[in-house]
Amino acid sequence: MLMAEKRGPWLQRIALVACLAALSIVYSGMKISGDITTAAAKRELPVYNVDTEEKVLSISFDAAWGSAHTEKILDILDAYDVRTTFFLVGFWAEKYPELVQEIVLRGHEIGNHSATHPHMSQLSEAQIREELRKTSDLVEHITGKPTTLFRPPYGEYNDAVVRISREEGYECVQWNVDSLDWKNRGADDMIRQCTKNTQPGDIVLFHNDSQYILDALPTILEHYTEAGYRIIPISELLLEGETWIDHRGTQHLQTAAPQPNP
Repeated sequence: MLMAEKRGPWLQRIALVACLAALSIVYSGMKISGDITTAAAKRELPVYNVDTEEKVLSISFDAAWGSAHTEKILDILDAYDVRTTFFLVGFWAEKYPELVQEIVLRGHEIGNHSATHPHMSQLSEAQIREELRKTSDLVEHITGKPTTLFRPPYGEYNDAVVRISREEGYECVQWNVDSLDWKNRGADDMIRQCTKNTQPGDIVLFHNDSQYILDALPTILEHYTEAGYRIIPISELLLEGETWIDHRGTQHLQTAAPQPNP
């Protein structure tokens, strides 16, 4: 009986310690969960498309390898009175400076597509900045104009890539309509990919050296113009003033509290 009476306080102490330990684990879990939520809310996202009621969209061309179709693309764009955005890799601009000048002379804008077309998310901060600055300096030397838009090669990015590009004075831009021209499945497939669900604020991706671009582009432009869309460079599509980007990459005006990016 005496042993039972002495054991009682010890059991109570053990129970109290166990309870405190359990509470500590729960608190730690809540803190970790909160840290994860906070980190997710701070995700850096590029712009994929724009929230607008105006019937405008942008088409863009990534230029990294060949050049054979570029002048004919410019002729087609002239014929439809369309201005676009060309994202140039540094080694392409260095190899074809006369085409870089021609793109600007025809009224199109140039964006930065890196210097060497690397996987940017695998680079150090210093390497990311070097990729951006080399092409920026080169394009400005050729055209006399700075670049303000950046598109990561392969569409690959992480928080550092987006954050650093913005620190360097760029808006990081992707696309929400992919022509899939690099798959070389024919002009009809490209047309279908680009026209199946056109929405205001779309950003369309092409490559200047794709096999069927010259066959598909006129029909795609006709579809957009007949549907009442005005095609403008990406810098003109982007919203002015205070903006935020949702989890889909859609840019919105700051008219309501932004939602955290999951």
